[in-house]
Amino acid sequence: MGMGIETSIGQGDIRTRDHRSPVELEPIYDVSGAEILVRALAEQGVKTLFGIPGGAVLGLADAIGRFGRFRWVLTKHEQGATHAADGYARYSGRVGVVLVTSGPGSTNTVTGIATAYMDSSPIVVLTGQVPLPMVGNDAFQEVDTIGVTRPITKHSFLLRSAGEIAETVRKAFYIAGSGRPGPVVIDMPKDVLAAHADYLPGEPVVVRGYKPKIFGHAHQISRAAERISRSRRPVLYIGGGVVASGASEWVRRLAIEHQIPVTSTLMGLGAFPTDHPLWLGMLGMHGTYAANMAIQMADVIIAVGARFDDRVTGRVADFAPAADIIHIDIDSSVIGRNVQVDIPIVGDARHVLVDLVPLVKTPDSREWLEQIQRWRAEHPLWYDRNSDVLKPQLVIEKLGEITDGEAVIVTDVGQHQMWTAQFYRFKHPRTMITSGGLGTMGFGLPAAIGVAVAQEDGAPRRPIVAIVGDGGFQMTMEELITAAAYRLPVKIFVINNGYLGMVRQWQELFFGRRYVASELFRANPDIARVAESMGALGMRVEHPGEVQEAIEKALAWDRGPVVVDFRVDPRENVFPMVPAGAALHEMIEAKPSEE
Repeated sequence: MGMGIETSIGQGDIRTRDHRSPVELEPIYDVSGAEILVRALAEQGVKTLFGIPGGAVLGLADAIGRFGRFRWVLTKHEQGATHAADGYARYSGRVGVVLVTSGPGSTNTVTGIATAYMDSSPIVVLTGQVPLPMVGNDAFQEVDTIGVTRPITKHSFLLRSAGEIAETVRKAFYIAGSGRPGPVVIDMPKDVLAAHADYLPGEPVVVRGYKPKIFGHAHQISRAAERISRSRRPVLYIGGGVVASGASEWVRRLAIEHQIPVTSTLMGLGAFPTDHPLWLGMLGMHGTYAANMAIQMADVIIAVGARFDDRVTGRVADFAPAADIIHIDIDSSVIGRNVQVDIPIVGDARHVLVDLVPLVKTPDSREWLEQIQRWRAEHPLWYDRNSDVLKPQLVIEKLGEITDGEAVIVTDVGQHQMWTAQFYRFKHPRTMITSGGLGTMGFGLPAAIGVAVAQEDGAPRRPIVAIVGDGGFQMTMEELITAAAYRLPVKIFVINNGYLGMVRQWQELFFGRRYVASELFRANPDIARVAESMGALGMRVEHPGEVQEAIEKALAWDRGPVVVDFRVDPRENVFPMVPAGAALHEMIEAKPSEE
């Protein structure tokens, strides 16, 4: 792959676009490491980076000001910068870029790096470091960034000379965006950025020992096609790898052409249209009854780009007891890790499905589809739609109706995240942006900022709505100032129940209703007034009849961010729910008060 080339993340084929100008194709002699780094970023087509400057990177900041043709979005916290770059990457498919200083600057990115790592999101994090001779001497603002971040990165680099900067940047972007995507850290000592070397145009990247397997084994694909063709109760189970690889079209073809019902993880939402008759709903701890029962009764499960994590499987010993499992994933380490697999296929999801779909013969699954329809009719998602108290599910349903499922939804973590997964109707990949694997509260608002910036940089324009809880909003609400400063059209819907809602739900169900350290209502600020003080439009909604007008007003506002404080029923819980240690079919469906 040539340098300066953008590649669709997760793709093994060379679907590329060269961003370099003729200037970047010419060598430049005897320039600072900082200037080399800026030119290397330009090679990669970087349009925006997120971050906060500091002493260790002031030379680089100056070089960006003098030579850079990309903008710097100045956030209010390094964690916010990292989440913003993550949101940028997830929505655009391009590598997101973060720049921070040494010490606390780098350590403040750790939660964002871990979030990106767990969800396979491609970001490159540039961290300042003390001069090389001072490394290991407890210098001012020195931290072993490589050591701290090694377990949560796909790879990390410590720069040791100015001459290696350009090649390191090329390798970092290639590693971050290829194979199973993920975060890469480049730690940059101050003296290396100040030293001089020659900038030379890049050659194709070669990373010794790193060669993602893109194409699946033909024999295994043939076996999988044969097993699917003779199934009677097939289920297609998809995850975030389908989105990352651009495999949504082929998932739809496999499902629709061969009448195979589809369920997904939280990260896979949008890869298959949730208004299609074959859609089962999300599976797992808060999955639908139809999805969970279909998995438990299936005779074949085709898992694509998913990793069978604990939130999906429930009690592993009783997971899908009658099913042969076909597992397609580009990362061989996840195949067979949590559940026994009958037909493993290592490869990029899109490439494997391109080869698999034409080989499949439509199975005879008429009785199976009829059974699924009965489950769906008898066990729908439910909440009290006639309540005089504002229900959180109503807010999300109304949002879905008004946007017709065409918005980009960015969520925080908690009850509102699960209600969004259940009640919003996603139609397109990359329109559900959320923290899945790490479950990071505070992710939603800064990630939505990243989505908005990605749209300004050329990604498809859609309404952007961050659905957050009152707890998570207060963890990173300083980034509302960032959104206002750049007049970003982000709508923040705060599902305000006065609690750490998911914590309260577990305390209610499993800890004798002892609400220890989960009550927020005693100290919550007036969120609408806080929003106004930060430069956003603030609104408060307390009654069901006000919801539609508030959503329409928020979506129509074009002068910057909007925050809507929805004061919802504090006692509403997320159901269905599979308790910890239970099997998928052992769901709690009714409210405890109604049992």
